[in-house]
Amino acid sequence: MKKLIQAHIYKGEKYYIAECVDLSVVTQGKTLDELVENLKEAIELHLEGENLTELDLIPSPAILVNLELETKIYA
Repeated sequence: MKKLIQAHIYKGEKYYIAECVDLSVVTQGKTLDELVENLKEAIELHLEGENLTELDLIPSPAILVNLELETKIYA
C-alpha cells in the first residue's frame, strides 16, 4: 500500500501548477502557499467517496511534492 501521493510543481506562464503523478489531479495557484492549499483540496475532492484500498493507498496518505526550479544559464 502506498503511503504517499506524489505531485510535481512547476511555474507556468502566470501561475504555479501542480500535477499528481498517480492521480488525475491538476491544480494551480498564484503563490506556492495558495497552490499547496488548492492541491490538498483537489486531492481530498478526488478521493472523496473512493475506496482507498482499491487505489492502493493507506488511509490519510501524505503528499510528497517535487518542485521544479528555473535556472538561468549564462554563456
